[in-house]
Amino acid sequence: MPDTPSADTKYIFVTGGVVSSLGKGIAAASIGRLLVERGLTVTIQKFDPYINVDPGTMSPFQHGEVYVTDDGAETDLDLGHYERFINESLSQANNVTTGRIYQNIITKERKGDFLGATVQVIPHVTDEIKSYIQMLSPGHDVVITEVGGTVGDIESLPFLEAIRQFRQDVGWKNTVLIHLTLVPYIAAAGELKTKPTQHSVRELMEIGLQPDILVCRTEWSLPEEVRRKVGRFCNVDIRDVIESRDMDTIYEVPLRFREQRLDDRIIDHLALSTPDPDLSAWETMVERIKHPGSGEVRVGVVGKYTSLVDSYKSIQEALIHGGIANDVAVRIDWLSSEAIDSQGTSTLEPYDAVLIPGGFGQRGVEGMVDTVRYLREQGVPFLGICLGLQCAIIELSRNVCGLEGADSSEFEPDTPHPVISLLDSQLKVTMKGGTMRLGAYPAHLVEGSRVREIYGEEEISERHRHRYEVNNEYREVLADAGMGFCGVSPGGGLVEIIELRDHPFFVATQFHPELKSRPTRAHPLFAAFISAALDRSRARLADTGEVEDRSGLATAGRE
Repeated sequence: MPDTPSADTKYIFVTGGVVSSLGKGIAAASIGRLLVERGLTVTIQKFDPYINVDPGTMSPFQHGEVYVTDDGAETDLDLGHYERFINESLSQANNVTTGRIYQNIITKERKGDFLGATVQVIPHVTDEIKSYIQMLSPGHDVVITEVGGTVGDIESLPFLEAIRQFRQDVGWKNTVLIHLTLVPYIAAAGELKTKPTQHSVRELMEIGLQPDILVCRTEWSLPEEVRRKVGRFCNVDIRDVIESRDMDTIYEVPLRFREQRLDDRIIDHLALSTPDPDLSAWETMVERIKHPGSGEVRVGVVGKYTSLVDSYKSIQEALIHGGIANDVAVRIDWLSSEAIDSQGTSTLEPYDAVLIPGGFGQRGVEGMVDTVRYLREQGVPFLGICLGLQCAIIELSRNVCGLEGADSSEFEPDTPHPVISLLDSQLKVTMKGGTMRLGAYPAHLVEGSRVREIYGEEEISERHRHRYEVNNEYREVLADAGMGFCGVSPGGGLVEIIELRDHPFFVATQFHPELKSRPTRAHPLFAAFISAALDRSRARLADTGEVEDRSGLATAGRE
C-alpha cells in the first residue's frame, strides 16, 4: 500500500457466511445509522467479487437494480441502502468490483508502472484493494466495508486477504470484523443449530481472520445457552453474539441492534468515546410505517422486471417513504407490463395510483403505453420514471396528437415519428458499458407548474441513467395537445419533467427521483404521488360508502 492509512480513522469489516442474501447490506447500513446517531462521520463501501467492472450491463433479473450515484457510478443496490440509512451521498469509490481491481492493475502493467515486476495477487491485487479502503479515510471517523458473497467463495479470497493485511497495517485496535451468519431452526429436531455458524467461522479463521462480533440471522429468538455455545466455539464474547431476526420493516433493524447494545460493543472494540445515540426520530419514523394513522393506499407498479422485486428496490423504498410522509400504509402490487399488453388494462381498476419505472428494450413497452392511456383517461394518479416518461410521450403522441406510428427509435428504428430519439453524442457508440447519461444533472422548473409547487424550488439536481431523450422537434405539437414541459435542462435543450395540469396527478421524469429519497425525508415527487393516491382512495371510499380499514401494514415494508 503506497501510503499510510489515517491513524484517526476506524474501520469496520462486514463479511457473511453459510448462505448468501442474509442481509449484510442492511446490517452494515444499520450499524452506520447507529454510529451516525452517536455523532460520528461514517461512510460505507461494498466490495463485489464478480469480474464485471460494474453492474451496469448486468441483467436486473440476476443482480437487481443498478443504483446510480451523483458522480455517475453504476453500483450495487446495497449502496442505496447505505445512502438511505446514513443519509449521505456516496460515490464510485464506495463500490469496488474484482473487474475494476484487475482493470486498474492491467492498465498499470501495460503502462510499465510495475517496472517489469511479475504482477501477482499478493502484493499487487491486495494492495489495490487496500488502496480503495484507504481512499475513503479522509474526512471520516469510521469506514464500513461490506464484502459481497460468502466466506469460502474463491472470488472473495483476495478481498479477505487484503482485509487481513489491512488490519495488521492499521493495528487491530482500529478495526472490527463483524461476521454475519445463519443459525437455522430445524423443525424435525426441534432446535436451533449452531454448526453452520461454527463451520463458517472456522473457514474465516483459516484465512487468518478472527471475527470480533457475530450477527446471527435466525427465525427464532436466540436463548442465552445458544449464544453462549456460539461464543464458546467461535472464540467470541457472549456480549458480541447478536441476534438478527426478520422485522416488519428494514428500518427497524437499527433499533433492535441498539437494544442489544451492538453499537456499544463496536465503540468498545474501537476504543472510541461518543455519546449514546438519539434514535427518537428514527423510532417515530418506524412507528409510522408499522402503525400508520391514515389508512392504506394501493399502488400498482407496471414494469418489465417485476418478477424480481429487487430490480426496483429504490422504487419500493421511495414509495414507503412517500407513505411515511403522508402517515399512510402503501400496499404495492408488482404488475408485468407484458401481462397488461396481452390481457388489457382492466387489472388496473383497483389501484389508487400507478407508477411506471425505468427499463431498457422493447419487451412489454406496449403494455406500458396502454397503461398510460388508461391512467390519463380515467384520471388515476400516475408517476412515470425514465421509460415511464418515454411511454407517456409515445401515448400522447399517438392518441392525442394523431401521430400514427409514433415511437422511440430504440424500439422502432423506422418509426415515422421518433418522438423519443437517441442522444446525438451516442449515435456512433457501440460499447454499452458506461455510455449513458449518468449521474446528477441540474434542471430548471418552470414557474407556475405543479412540479415547481411540489419541489418548492426553481433549480433541482437529480440522477439520470438513460440514453434516449424527448425529440425536440415534437415539443411544440405535444405542448399544443396539453403536455406541460415543466422541467428542462438549464439551457432548455433537454426535457427533464412533463405533466398534465388538468389531471389529478400526471407527472413523469427523465431522471430517477427514487435514488434520492430517504426514510426521514421522502422525495417530494413520491410524497406528492402518495398524497394524490390517498385523495383518490378517500374519494372512492366516499363514493362506495365503505369503511376504511386501517389495520394493514404496508406490504412493501415487510422484508
